[in-house]
Amino acid sequence: MRKKIVAANWKMNMTQAEAARFVEALLLRDIGEITDVEVVILPPFTTIPKVMEALGKAQNIKVGAQNMYWEKNGPFTGEISAALLRDLFVHYVVLGHSERRTLFGETDEIVNRKVRAAHAAALRPIVCIGETLEQRDKGNVEKILAIQLRGSLDGLNPKELQETVIAYEPVWAIGTGRNATAQQAQEVHSFLRKRVLPETRILYGGSVKPQNAAAIFAMPDIDGGLVGGASLAAKEFLEILKA
Repeated sequence: MRKKIVAANWKMNMTQAEAARFVEALLLRDIGEITDVEVVILPPFTTIPKVMEALGKAQNIKVGAQNMYWEKNGPFTGEISAALLRDLFVHYVVLGHSERRTLFGETDEIVNRKVRAAHAAALRPIVCIGETLEQRDKGNVEKILAIQLRGSLDGLNPKELQETVIAYEPVWAIGTGRNATAQQAQEVHSFLRKRVLPETRILYGGSVKPQNAAAIFAMPDIDGGLVGGASLAAKEFLEILKA
């Protein structure tokens, strides 16, 4: 059985004080005792230590980073390496998020370098893939996803593939007024499932909210969610976890 994951991607939000209050709100609901779902918090780099401190001994809540560079160290101003993340006891790292691809020009080759560097440092990558509205309307969904999947995971061995988490982000459903149904999400996840190992977990990252979480998570090939905006409020995130 693949253990479900619900990951909170805070993006460029949350001060240290806000992050501490969020974690405290989760722990007040005994969320640290949950064992059937893996909870992951993905804060900005600046709040990772504060989140770790606030979590204390809540072993089931893992912490991840939102990005990293592939080099171990060196003259790369503004970048963060896998070794620096490991020094903070980070478990996961999100790579190839649609915002990184569209706003910062990250290619599959760049994502692949980061993925391999993450595995070399014993970090578990959450690798994001997804098609745009134009690509979907042209009927190129499977073609685009196959290219992204192959390019992003190139050169990984079976153990690394098994420990990699895939996050499907329908870019066309973000800010366009068009929403993906649970069945549409399942169709894509089913396609991806045939191209990864049976143990590989695949998350859905298309605007997961308390209102649609239960229907999405009930789908057989969806192993949880990468939650954006709804993860910024502890109450909403808790409702998604309950789903």
